[in-house]
Amino acid sequence: MSSKPNVCIVGSINMDLTVKTDKMPQQGETVLGDTFFTNPGGKGANQAVAAARMGANVNFIGAVGDDSFGQTLRQNLISEGIGIDGVETISDEATGTATIILSENDNRIIVASGANNRVTPELVMKHSDLIKNSDMVLLQLEVPMETNVSTAEFAETNGVPVILNPAPFQPLPENVLKSTRYLTPNEIELASMKEDKLFKSIQRKLIVTRGDKGVSFVENGTERNIGGHHVHVTDTTGAGDTFNGALAAELAGDAKLSDAVTTANAAAALSVTKIGAQIGMPTKQDVQNFLRERNMSE
Repeated sequence: MSSKPNVCIVGSINMDLTVKTDKMPQQGETVLGDTFFTNPGGKGANQAVAAARMGANVNFIGAVGDDSFGQTLRQNLISEGIGIDGVETISDEATGTATIILSENDNRIIVASGANNRVTPELVMKHSDLIKNSDMVLLQLEVPMETNVSTAEFAETNGVPVILNPAPFQPLPENVLKSTRYLTPNEIELASMKEDKLFKSIQRKLIVTRGDKGVSFVENGTERNIGGHHVHVTDTTGAGDTFNGALAAELAGDAKLSDAVTTANAAAALSVTKIGAQIGMPTKQDVQNFLRERNMSE
């Protein structure tokens, strides 16, 4: 293992188009917005930024369109110190976008996948060395399911543990459930997962994020819960991605599961105090200071 843990993330890259309004529109209703801004996003890219800011050496595998958004997003990853050898430009496809409505300390999101749909198993295997040389692989569900299946199986075969964030939720194939080390649903996603006939067999893999109630997980056969933090909530966009990126970075660095979850939980809490998914993501020093202030440091 290198001095910095190596994390490989296979996933989505989007440009977030965000509008803030005092009132969430109902169906058929038009309301006046307050502010509009664009920010780099996509669950995969968000998690990559979170992991990099937590001190990991991060490589990303994904795709953007041959357009201005794609160029901006590639440059953003570079500026965060993330390796983009695995990011391909698709000439006949638009870069993915997410339209986000912020209102009343909550959000609603519509994703247009674009080039993310072209993140195929074949594209990933062109960059398989990035996976082989990683200490942890992190996946989400904004790229085709067959890509997650093949990537998880390839990583497991090569002895690289996999975290899968089942968002946006889709039923998970049996081989994905078996080949991942950890699954990180939120409470809504967990409710859907409970319908799976294999649910009992995967409970030890679950790390469940519960918003301001904290995180629950199983460690050494014992169910544990780490409580949430009371912070001023400005924007919840990207909180789950912050948690997953931080968790991957910590586990890749050989942290104990409970310590990794504690750190990731604090990182997610800090992220909601600022507007924008990636803008609000803290550094490892930020998280250490936050925990120290609450007498929770090791």
